Amino acid sequence: MRVQVNGVHYHVETSGEGPALLLLHGFTGSAATWRPFLPSWSRHFRVIAVDCLGHGQSDAPLDAARYSTDHAVRDLAGLLDQLGVEQTHLLGYSMGGRLALSFAMMQPERACSLILESSSPGLSTEEERAERARSDEALAASIEREGIEKFVDYWENIPLFHTMRRLPEGVRAAIRQQRLANTEQGLAGSLRGMGTGAQPSWWERLAELTMPVQLIVGELDEKFTAIGRRMRELIPGCRLVEVQDAGHAVHVERADFFDTIVMEFLTSIDQERMA
Repeated sequence: MRVQVNGVHYHVETSGEGPALLLLHGFTGSAATWRPFLPSWSRHFRVIAVDCLGHGQSDAPLDAARYSTDHAVRDLAGLLDQLGVEQTHLLGYSMGGRLALSFAMMQPERACSLILESSSPGLSTEEERAERARSDEALAASIEREGIEKFVDYWENIPLFHTMRRLPEGVRAAIRQQRLANTEQGLAGSLRGMGTGAQPSWWERLAELTMPVQLIVGELDEKFTAIGRRMRELIPGCRLVEVQDAGHAVHVERADFFDTIVMEFLTSIDQERMA
């Protein structure tokens, strides 16, 4: 379905009944990222999968400022209002994890729990953010100049995704099609408005999180494993699972185990509340 909120349209896919579970995909992805898990998750939850702004079938505004984290969080809150959802569990991957964390920080009363896969609270210093913003701008300009197919060729081969080369051809082809379904304007706007260089840093405020938090990282993704370990030390009661033989995209590389981690975490929350 298409939902209009704050002057833009979002593509939203819903299934199941029960407590809400909001799913946020990574950069170049879409709601389709989560479809393999719907048979499991929709038996227990009202699953809400969103195409982030500039991705999939959601709008791709020309103004990069419209993609900002502040706007994105307000959009998600408005979307939940329209769906009649007061509180939700949140699950986000990479860019979607950064957005899920931002939502939990800015709308804590609406977040029941937080699951972050291969994500971070942003960059710690102004200098790091400025340098990353310059890098994001250069990549955005390249996307606009060279087109979506050439960018996807590049994106598939960055070191962050090297472990995905081991996946079956059919799986890699499906992921490629998701990426190619995006537009130059949407991905460039997302990079400029909600890239790591533009995102606020939450490192100094992680201790404020009071909802249950589950971190998931692939042990072969050394950068995000280190980030996850640091986050675990700062978030009260935080749980961290380092998944063996997986890189950045745990939900693809170890799908069955990823499903188990998510369901065990959410089930444990229900059990703790009933105790």
